[in-house]
Formats: sequence, C-alpha cells, structure tokens
Amino acid sequence: MFRAFVACAQPKQAVSRLLRMNSTGNEARGTLANKVALVTASTEGIGFAIARRLAQDGAHVVVSSRKQGNVDRAVAELRTENLSVSGLVCHVGKADDRQRLIDVALECHGGIDILVSNAAVNPFFGSILDATDDVWDKILDINVKAAALLIKLVVPHMEKRGGGSIVIVSSIAAYSPFPLWQDKAVGDKLMEAMRIQRLGVPSDCSGIVSFLCSPDADYITGETMVVAGGSPSRL
Repeated sequence: MFRAFVACAQPKQAVSRLLRMNSTGNEARGTLANKVALVTASTEGIGFAIARRLAQDGAHVVVSSRKQGNVDRAVAELRTENLSVSGLVCHVGKADDRQRLIDVALECHGGIDILVSNAAVNPFFGSILDATDDVWDKILDINVKAAALLIKLVVPHMEKRGGGSIVIVSSIAAYSPFPLWQDKAVGDKLMEAMRIQRLGVPSDCSGIVSFLCSPDADYITGETMVVAGGSPSRL
C-alpha cells in the first residue's frame, strides 16, 4: 500500500527566505524504526525540521540540497544529536541528481520507505498575469515535474518493501495568497487578517509528516493536511 499526502505549510517568514554516505546514530527506535527516508531540500527550514523529526522517530534519513556546504553542515548538526543521517548534493531539477539520490539510499540502507518532496522554488512575486514564460517553466519544472519524477523513481523500490509513504510539502498560499511584508507592524496586521496568533516555525510542520509516515496513519491516504495555525485553508 502506498500513502500519498500534501502537507500545506505556512512559511516561517514570507520575506526572508558529493556525497556523505556514512551513517551514524543509536540503534533505531520509535515509530519509524529502520525506515529509510529521503527528504529533499532538507538542510534548513521546514525540510531540515522534518529530517530531524523523522530521524528522532527512528528513520535512517538521507538529507539533500543543492550545495555541498549546506549538506555537510546539516549532516554534522544532526549527527551531534546521535541521529542516523547521511547526505548528498541533489538538485531535484536534474535527472542525474535525482537518480543519484535513489542510488545512495539503496547503497547505504538497502531500500526506500519514505519520500518527502520538500524542494520548491518561488521565483516571482506579483500578479499572476505578469509572470513570464521562464517563471512558469521554472515553477512547473521544480515544483511539479521534479516531484512527479522522483515519485516515479521511488515507487518500484517501495513496492519491494511492501509499500511506502510519500509526502509533498506545499504552501498555504495555494488557498490564501498573502503579500510580502518587511516590518513588524505590517506583519501583525497580516496575522490578524489571516486569523493566526503567531507565525509558524519549521518544527510546526515536522510532527504531522512523521505521523503520516508512521503505522498510525496506515488508513490515511490521498489527503491534504494543512499546518497553518488556523489560517483559512479552503478554496
């Protein structure tokens, strides 16, 4: 059985925004014990928080991002917490990088149980009618096409292990677009308009992802879970 979800996350702040194969950590424990998880764009922010939580719950986690220095930093930080992590450079828009991510997981851990597709771009702010062809191409290539092709790569390996979990991280902006802001006064007014008490932080998104990938969510599939502090989230 395969379970697929979209977790819509409110970003922490809308305005501010080759290979490490050895894995260390205590004997696997927790609800995701001995599961193998791939998390894209996972060296900072929401992706990093998700990677940390999955590893805390027992998974062997492969982190990735576009820059080696970011990968090294993230892996080193998580290993100081005695978590089972490895990492490599992966630009999800590049076919060779996507395949290498799969190959590394198989070589290091023998299979794949979880894919968290967190990588995305937002190259344009403004009226949708002003978006250029290049903007649309980049958004669709990274946010949609790359995620679909990663899923295509991991499913055969999940089938060999009897199933798996796929979580695609998106944005609450799909339901409730919001403007950019740069000062606290505007931010406070925006939070009031969005009916939230505080801005979200990356760790707010990590628990729901771990739950969706756990046996407790075995009978949940094809759902959209919103993590947005009560902000309106229906079209």
